[in-house]
Amino acid sequence: MRIGLIGGGNIGKFLLQSINIEGLLPNSKIVGLYTRNEISAKQLAEQYSTERFSSMQSLIQSNVDVIIEAATVQVAKDVAASALESGKDLVLSSVGALADVDFYQSLEKICHEKGTKIYLPSGAIGGLDVLKAAKSIGELESVSIITRKPPRALPGAPTDREHVMFEGSAADAIELFPKNINVSIILSLAGLGPKQTSVKIISDPGVEKNNHIIEATGSFGKLSLQVENNPMPNNPKTSYLAALSVLSSLKNKDASILVG
Repeated sequence: MRIGLIGGGNIGKFLLQSINIEGLLPNSKIVGLYTRNEISAKQLAEQYSTERFSSMQSLIQSNVDVIIEAATVQVAKDVAASALESGKDLVLSSVGALADVDFYQSLEKICHEKGTKIYLPSGAIGGLDVLKAAKSIGELESVSIITRKPPRALPGAPTDREHVMFEGSAADAIELFPKNINVSIILSLAGLGPKQTSVKIISDPGVEKNNHIIEATGSFGKLSLQVENNPMPNNPKTSYLAALSVLSSLKNKDASILVG
């Protein structure tokens, strides 16, 4: 599998190391890279033996099989449609872009027309299989997530006390915290949608790791799940599990047997 990567941050570097150096994705390589920082792009291309592209569109039009977006919500919005229209499958790391219902539906239409697919990594949470199962028969009643993070991961958070930074819907949360709350969007896409998924974001100087408590109710019963994630070593805003889930999505892309 020939992979094109957009983004040279922590997740992008993790994927370059895991795939191109450690060979964790057999018969696959990141053959093309685009990132806006030209100095970083040159260094990464040399370090990980990949080709540096001068624009996202030139990478999309190259002979890659799949595009990975590992940048920002805005980049995801800029690149998704053209990648799919070019016949490329897309692994979307910044799933917050899909909180926009119209955008979501436009991409879905392109996929149907072009026979392409979007892969959404589960990110830093679990329990999605339960939500999808309950949703399949229309008997999912409520979904909520409480996210607790150290102050350094939340811009403007007080450092001397616990503070509720946000309480509302997933749709509103992603607008205010686009780099922190992708988990609520992937949860809402598996369940009731961004407007019906309740989110609370808490800054807590007493925690060192990102914590998520997920609760859901429906005809199946009740789900209560707590996940405590280590952050990426150089970026407290990103969970290490989020990076791992992107790699997992690629590994399962062409699998003969799928679990869940």
